Amino acid sequence: MEQAIVVQNVSKEFRLYHEKHSSLKERFIHLGRTPYEDFSALKDVSLDIEAGTTVGLMGHNGSGKSTLLKCIAGIIQPSTGEIRSRGRVAALLELGAGFHPDLTGRENVFLNASLLGLSNRYVEKKFDEIVAFSELEAFIDNQVKFYSSGMYVRLGFAVAVNMDPDILLVDEVLAVGDELFQRKCMERVRQFQREGRTIVVVSHSVDQIRQICDRAAVLDRGVLVANGEPQEAVRAFREHLYANYGVDEPSLADPDVPETPEEAKTQADKRNFLLKLTDVQLVHGGQPQRDYLLPEDGLEVRCAFDVAKALTEAVFGLAIYAMDGRLVFGTNTDFMGVELTDIKPGTGTFSFHLERLALLDGEYFITIGVHNKDGGVVYDWHEQEYHFTVSNTSRTVGLVHVPTHITSSLLLR
Repeated sequence: MEQAIVVQNVSKEFRLYHEKHSSLKERFIHLGRTPYEDFSALKDVSLDIEAGTTVGLMGHNGSGKSTLLKCIAGIIQPSTGEIRSRGRVAALLELGAGFHPDLTGRENVFLNASLLGLSNRYVEKKFDEIVAFSELEAFIDNQVKFYSSGMYVRLGFAVAVNMDPDILLVDEVLAVGDELFQRKCMERVRQFQREGRTIVVVSHSVDQIRQICDRAAVLDRGVLVANGEPQEAVRAFREHLYANYGVDEPSLADPDVPETPEEAKTQADKRNFLLKLTDVQLVHGGQPQRDYLLPEDGLEVRCAFDVAKALTEAVFGLAIYAMDGRLVFGTNTDFMGVELTDIKPGTGTFSFHLERLALLDGEYFITIGVHNKDGGVVYDWHEQEYHFTVSNTSRTVGLVHVPTHITSSLLLR
């Protein structure tokens, strides 16, 4: 298939100066001796993007995503390597890029369009359509320095998508603006996809990458570390984030995860260890071939414990939390009508069998606790110490997986 963009062995280096000399005297005194260090934003990156595909770029802040996009757009030149593209390129990179704050919205439409290589005659024909898309008719003759950031993006996006590009480059702006405008932007992106245009989008939104992209690439410290199907790229993105930036990603059977902040330790601080959890393992049917779950997979939470002295009762509880701290699911033996009484000293085991998790892509944490029936006595409590990952292989979005099928009928005349 024809390649719309070819990035071949591209590297980009910048100089980071440690001192800034503002006066002419300081500059003369330190002429040629200002200390600096070289910073490699991109390191030997090679990437082929086929015409008519939508490709996502992912990576932590400072990984080189925006630098690569600017190199593709021709805004900056790579230090080494080569970039080739076929067709007209429209880039929507930074808020207000190409806008002059003292000019009106109308004047900036023509200014911004000229920077994109459009003639005034073409812009005059498209002007009403651009303004209508931006929904800024009432403000188009105001100076843009009085615009909000959302208004900047509306106008910039409207100019970019109305220049009839073959290649659209978008850097983290699809999530800016109100919900209705975001929908309008996404619909225009889908229209471009239907028309066979090439789109490269930088986003931190996993759902957005998986929903609109055919492929995705992951950059880490300027190095291309993954390039493939969106769900695989998402997993690579998270693995590198956890491995290199101080976020622990334990294996499914590893309980040694640091506890959550102070408020999450309330129950743990009450523990008397008359019944102590000694081992917790997470087991699913995909092991050992994969260490992640698929939507609708089941999960068994196996627990071993020691009992120091006889107990008249105990309640074992389990809770699942999303990465942002939201409670996804919680239950305990009391809720389920399982009576645990007359517990003898010694060792024991129990398991929660979660038959179908029905979760979509994400990282999830499990809390395991044991207490008496009224909750006043806590024997042991492990707050969000166990971790599992769900990898969504489809383009559905959200938090939960709802099995869905479609029926249709076709009336023939």
